[in-house]
Amino acid sequence: MFSYPPKAFFNKVMPKNKIYGFAKPSRSIQNKFVSQIEQLVWAYKLAPETINLSARGFVQEIQVFDVLLRGNTISEDVLLTMDKSVVHPVFFQLHYNDKIRFAAAYKRANEADPGKWVVSDYFFTDWSPAKAPLLPLPVALDLNALYEDIFRAHIMLASRKGETTRELVDRASLIKQQEREVLRLEADLQREKQFNRKVEINAQLREVKNELAALYLS
Repeated sequence: MFSYPPKAFFNKVMPKNKIYGFAKPSRSIQNKFVSQIEQLVWAYKLAPETINLSARGFVQEIQVFDVLLRGNTISEDVLLTMDKSVVHPVFFQLHYNDKIRFAAAYKRANEADPGKWVVSDYFFTDWSPAKAPLLPLPVALDLNALYEDIFRAHIMLASRKGETTRELVDRASLIKQQEREVLRLEADLQREKQFNRKVEINAQLREVKNELAALYLS
């Protein structure tokens, strides 16, 4: 997605057991790490000393991880475990079979407890060729602004005028929730045999689709 400056290149292999030590994942999640991830590399460290931008607010550094996958999917709880092991925002570059896609959750300080993080749903770009041209980093005044600009590129949804990143994330998460509800209602409609119940489900489905269309409006 973005071309990071050479000075920020870190290139440090991260042992899975080091992640386990910080995040304390369950045995089932550890098994997913083994089955889904070939190698994890801490690729870039964006910090005042590596990118010449000042830290502001909760964004003191930004980390970029290269994740070499064994297959073309990764569980969100695996990504969350990696996020929990790092006290800074993280962007993931997922690699599989000469393809790459990018993933991230919006990470912000907990208002009730600033020492803790709130992590949103994960957002994924489509797969693209690994050698596709990279974009220059957005122009930003500090690391917080840079983080928000990079993160917005992960959400395949146009921002509304004046919409904050947090508001955009909330709207995108609600869209995902409503899309799941559409699929559930469509499945219920296919299974239902009673006419009156079909009419009821159809009405619910129309309502959810109308709400979804409104959420997509920019």
